[in-house]
Amino acid sequence: MERLRIAAFPLPCRGRIPNFVGAEAAAERLRQLKEWKNAKVIFVNPDSPQRKVREYALKDGKTLIVASPRLKRGFMLIDPAEVKGKEHYASTIKGAFKFGVEVEEFSKPDLVVEGSVAVDTRGHRLGKGHGYSDLEIQMLKRMFGRVLVTTTVHDIQIVEKVPFEEKDEKISIIATPIRIIRVSG
Repeated sequence: MERLRIAAFPLPCRGRIPNFVGAEAAAERLRQLKEWKNAKVIFVNPDSPQRKVREYALKDGKTLIVASPRLKRGFMLIDPAEVKGKEHYASTIKGAFKFGVEVEEFSKPDLVVEGSVAVDTRGHRLGKGHGYSDLEIQMLKRMFGRVLVTTTVHDIQIVEKVPFEEKDEKISIIATPIRIIRVSG
């Protein structure tokens, strides 16, 4: 991604969920889905490429649940009414810690947005290797049952096949700057 000049700050992208040129367009594409429009509560990971997703959730009046980095402080709930006019800052990690309230219990998310290093069209995703996204999804499933999991990626991050294990959590919708892919099954 760096060689192709589609990686964005923070760099280098190795060892992290890579931010990418077009992340805002992918977030906007996700924002147009009926699942987004109908959602009242959205859970979003704390990675850089999903910052605009977090901002749009707040601007659209949705309760935002953010996992703290490495789950060290659990989950933070940000009430969109409390950050009117400050959605951009509130969607950053510093802003989430400033405006968010640490919670152990919250309403079921209507939509879960995770970051990915790579995905395939069968819904397998590759994270940065620490397992936090899988852990977040598993915790949400234990709390609420089935949850709709999505990701935003650059089109180059869609690969033919992602290696997976049975314990790996799958995604249902892939949003890129130019398209939406709905995973069947």
